[in-house]
Amino acid sequence: MIPPGEYRIGSPYGRLVLRTFREGVASKVGHDLVIEVTRWRGMIAVPADGSMPRVAVEADMGSLEVREGVGGVKPLSDGDRDEIKKTMAETLRTAEHPRAIFQSTSIAVNGGAAMVEGSFTLAGASQPLRLMVQANGDNTVTVSADVQQTRWGVKPYKGFMGALKVRDNVELEAIVPLAG
Repeated sequence: MIPPGEYRIGSPYGRLVLRTFREGVASKVGHDLVIEVTRWRGMIAVPADGSMPRVAVEADMGSLEVREGVGGVKPLSDGDRDEIKKTMAETLRTAEHPRAIFQSTSIAVNGGAAMVEGSFTLAGASQPLRLMVQANGDNTVTVSADVQQTRWGVKPYKGFMGALKVRDNVELEAIVPLAG
């Protein structure tokens, strides 16, 4: 899948995005969001001797930027984006826990795909997380995972007295170019 070597990954070359989805009786009012982590870095190490590869990633949770809002009764304004950023910082407690960290514990490779198991620390809590990795054939990989916020003690956003909610599962996706 990935040739042996040590690969530095992160911004500005790779892209790490989160996708949130709305639910509830007032869901038509809100937006499904595409949020980019603009400052993140990591490493993929693939030993030449065939031993277990390793993956480590650190994300600056203060660097979350709303890139797109889908749906809703009106387009997102700059004020909406600012308010969402403030709400994310409060919800994720970024002042106390400025980083999210992933450390792999096992990797199972199957052709051009891999399943990476590891420990993910978010908002001060660590839980197991499974990443799915797909080689794209152009010296990039696509990484995806579902993060159930409540497993890390994060309460999904609720507005309009609970009629508008953010779904508990957030989709994570990264497109990562591999350069040794």
